[in-house]
Amino acid sequence: MTKDYNEIADRVVSGADLLAQAAPDAMKGFSALGRATYHDGALPAKVKELMALAIGIADRCDGCVGYHARAAFRRGATREEVAETIAVAVQMGGGPSMVYGGEALRAYDTFANGKGSGKA
Repeated sequence: MTKDYNEIADRVVSGADLLAQAAPDAMKGFSALGRATYHDGALPAKVKELMALAIGIADRCDGCVGYHARAAFRRGATREEVAETIAVAVQMGGGPSMVYGGEALRAYDTFANGKGSGKA
């Protein structure tokens, strides 16, 4: 079954919007944490997105994989960097991470090949 990574990533954003309406204070805090995290610092923002992608793979989270594959692409991650990130996730998470690693590479390829919406 082919997954629509644009839809998956967009659903993450729309789900966050729904939660922001339902629990605005909590989501303001979550959004502030994201803004404080995903910027260039001691680690470049791209590396942080690759770390998030690896965690999404290890946790087997479709939304995390779609969202962070798109964000990593937008931050300039190459396919080779994504592949090495996936390798680390697989080494840490075994077979289930290997399955999601393949999905993560498909998601990245969706955005890198111009088939993605490009919104993060």
